[in-house]
Amino acid sequence: MTKPDRGAESPHGAGVRLDTWLWAARFFKTRSLAKQAIEAGRVALAGRACKPAHVLHSGAMLRIMRGEECFEIEVVGLSERRGPVAVAQTLYRESEESRLARETAREQRRAERTGYQAPSGKPDKRARRLIRALGDIEAL
Repeated sequence: MTKPDRGAESPHGAGVRLDTWLWAARFFKTRSLAKQAIEAGRVALAGRACKPAHVLHSGAMLRIMRGEECFEIEVVGLSERRGPVAVAQTLYRESEESRLARETAREQRRAERTGYQAPSGKPDKRARRLIRALGDIEAL
């Protein structure tokens, strides 16, 4: 009796746990981070919240909020193994609207940062005294 290949897409329609798939598709670095995101409501399946152990099938529509990014994807392939990025990208198809919205938001954040120049180093003694005088002690 041989065990089925858990990393391959099953022709019988068997699914994969949602948290495992999100990890394998490289949306989250660890499965526990994927689980936390699902429990926090940042992952929606067909517009509804679900549980980490929900069985995911091909054709499912997911909305994933990761930081400031929002992905609207369709599940194309199933895998329980985390592979290279090129393989992980074949597991889903992102909608064109989602991709354009992410790029627009990224450009907007970049434009908001224009003119900001990060300090070159730690504040000197005089600057530290000024910061303390202003009452912003956490800025050190």
